[in-house]
Amino acid sequence: MNKPYLSVVIPSYNEMANLQKGVLEKVERFLGRQKFDYEVIIVDDGSTDGSVDFEEKFVKENKNFRLIKNSHTGKAGAVTAGMLSAKGEYVLFTDMDQATPIEELNKLILYIDKYDIVIGSRNSQRKGAPLSRALMAKGMILLRTVIVGISGIKDTQCGFKLFKKDVSDKLFSDLRDFHKGYRKISGSSVKAGFDVELLFLARKYKYSIKEVPVEWLYVETRRVSPVKDSVEALEDLISIRLNDLSGRYKRYEN
Repeated sequence: MNKPYLSVVIPSYNEMANLQKGVLEKVERFLGRQKFDYEVIIVDDGSTDGSVDFEEKFVKENKNFRLIKNSHTGKAGAVTAGMLSAKGEYVLFTDMDQATPIEELNKLILYIDKYDIVIGSRNSQRKGAPLSRALMAKGMILLRTVIVGISGIKDTQCGFKLFKKDVSDKLFSDLRDFHKGYRKISGSSVKAGFDVELLFLARKYKYSIKEVPVEWLYVETRRVSPVKDSVEALEDLISIRLNDLSGRYKRYEN
C-alpha cells in the first residue's frame, strides 16, 4: 500500500453495541468510494465485552483497516496511540458511535490545505441530546473561556478533528511526553480536558485552526455521568491553567 492520503483513527472501548450496528462497514463503504488511498486505525483500549474479537475479524477482511491493542488508558491514550501510528498525509480522529457521520469529512477536507487543523463543530445544536448534556455543553463553554482562556472556538469537544500529519505528530507526541505517557485506568474515561488541552497547545504553537459546522446526532451511552464528568472537566481545566501559569508547557513550544 502506498503512503495513504488519509488516516482515520477510531478509539474503541467496549463498543460492541455500535460495532454490531455496522459502524465500521459504514466507514469502509464511504472511504472505499473516495479517489484517495486511506487507512483506518482502530485502537482498542482494553475492551472486555468482545469488541476485540469483532475488530480482529473485521480487520482481517478489510485490508485498509488495522488494529492496535492498547492497554486501558482512556480515550486520550487511545487517540494518541492511533494518531502517532498514522501514516497518512492527513489524520482524522472520530468516534466509533459515528455521532458525527464519516461523510462529514468532505466538509473538513475543503479547508485542510489552508489550515493546520480543521475541527468539526456542533455549534449550539445537540440533536436528540437530553437536557443534562445540553447544560454540560453550555457550562463547558463558559468554564473553558474563564479558566483556560480559549475563545473563538465554539465547540472544543466534538470528536471529529482533522490534522496535517506533521502538526498531529508535534501535538500528540508533546502531549504524550508531557503526561509521561498515559497510565492504565479502570472504568470508562472520556475526559473533557483532553480536547481542550490539545487545542490550547495548538493555539500556543500558533497553528491555524478552522472550525466547520458538522452534522451530529446524540447517541445514547452509559459512559456519560453529568455530575462525575462535570467535576472531572473542572479539575482538568484548572490543571491546564495551573500548568500554563507555572510554565510547564513552555519547553514544548515551537
